[in-house]
Amino acid sequence: MNPTVHAAALADIDPVTLYGLMQLRVDVFVVEQECAYPELDGRDLEPSAVQYWCTDLDGAPIATARLLTDELPDGTALLRIGRVCARHELRGNGLVRLLIDRIVSDIGDRPSVLDAQAHLEQMYARWGYVADGPQFIEDGIPHVPMRR
Repeated sequence: MNPTVHAAALADIDPVTLYGLMQLRVDVFVVEQECAYPELDGRDLEPSAVQYWCTDLDGAPIATARLLTDELPDGTALLRIGRVCARHELRGNGLVRLLIDRIVSDIGDRPSVLDAQAHLEQMYARWGYVADGPQFIEDGIPHVPMRR
């Protein structure tokens, strides 16, 4: 497998690819993880949001993540990685590594955060993310806030 990594603002993604990205996220976060929540949260529409994805040979999305900008009360901006997932049958093939490598490269030395599912804390540590607060439950799943 030699997937291609793409990055674009929502408005620059063709409708078929966008549909595939949203379907992948719903398949993983809503259906597979059995979390009935509004997957489409409006944050993808923010002007600074960037979607990342890997495609298979046919161009279909097989892994995805997004990079958001959180505006802090003091007026500073903090980058946030989220919605990281890969098709169930393709996990363990390095797709998430490719995505996070690209995102971290794009972030550079700017600070960034993510909320990792607790069992993935060590995976994100590979990119320098460390726990930055107590574990919490979101949609019945333990999460750890992490910062780099």
